[in-house]
Amino acid sequence: MHDTWPLLQHSDFPAIERGRVSTLQLNLGYLCNLSCIHCHVNAGPRRTEQMDQDTMRLALRVAERLQVETLDLTGGSPEMNPHFRWLVQQARAQGLHVMDRLNPTIMEEPGYEWVGRFLADHAVEVVASLPCYSQANVDEQRGGGVFESSIRALQSLNALGYGHPGNALTLNLVYNPNGAFLPPEQDTLEAQYHRLLGDNFGIVFNHLFALANMPIQRYGSWLLSKGHFATYMATLRDAHRDENLAAVMCRSSLSVDYNGELYDCDFNQMLKLPLAGRAHPTHLRELLEQAVPRAIGVAGHCYGCTAGQGSSCGGALS
Repeated sequence: MHDTWPLLQHSDFPAIERGRVSTLQLNLGYLCNLSCIHCHVNAGPRRTEQMDQDTMRLALRVAERLQVETLDLTGGSPEMNPHFRWLVQQARAQGLHVMDRLNPTIMEEPGYEWVGRFLADHAVEVVASLPCYSQANVDEQRGGGVFESSIRALQSLNALGYGHPGNALTLNLVYNPNGAFLPPEQDTLEAQYHRLLGDNFGIVFNHLFALANMPIQRYGSWLLSKGHFATYMATLRDAHRDENLAAVMCRSSLSVDYNGELYDCDFNQMLKLPLAGRAHPTHLRELLEQAVPRAIGVAGHCYGCTAGQGSSCGGALS
């Protein structure tokens, strides 16, 4: 796989600082039942990295000390971590809002039939990836049969109460482009998702998050192999908008890898880019006594968050 870091590390991206941390994003491991082209984590069925229970306990202590409001669980497929259910139960008992970045097809894997009911029983916000409402586009990115499996999973979440207006069970969907271009305008795309998924499959959901693909790991390697890397980077940089800098997710969150090491975001985690000013990764345990660093580490890939309408883990910024 091609390494994009040498092409990203020297950048003129503006300096930014963190405010109060309201979200702790835990990457529970890189194991996933799929290997998607656009994946910035390079997750897949052969990955073995998994967060252990001791690290989860430490994360919960740090969340309490920092008065964090949201625990954002990601992967890989977070549910494939053997301690996923324990972590969610502990976090909810602690009063944390929990988000699960769900690959819907996991719900159809043998041994994971519990996922939907468990999430509903614990009022977990679901952020489900469905990179397009077109079967051809989804299967091109994720493999044959993935679209149909995802649709069945979303229908089962609806049956559990997710996504219905006025219901407390939140179901948000995630769109990713299937090429070297920026996402379209989020509100317009969300309206199309509502109409087409509703008309064709009876699916309802709350919101759509339109995310730009990051030029790192598997997607970055794909860009290089296709000769699109330089063009895509130019697209991101030319579309940069300073007004998006105020709302990027790293200003109010911290990313934690499966070992408990801290990063400014999940993308920096994949690049092994330490917190700004640190030569080596900072561990969660240091936050039991120290303040959260304000400076944020940036590089060329950060233009993926500020280009056009902006892109963060919660979708468009403007």
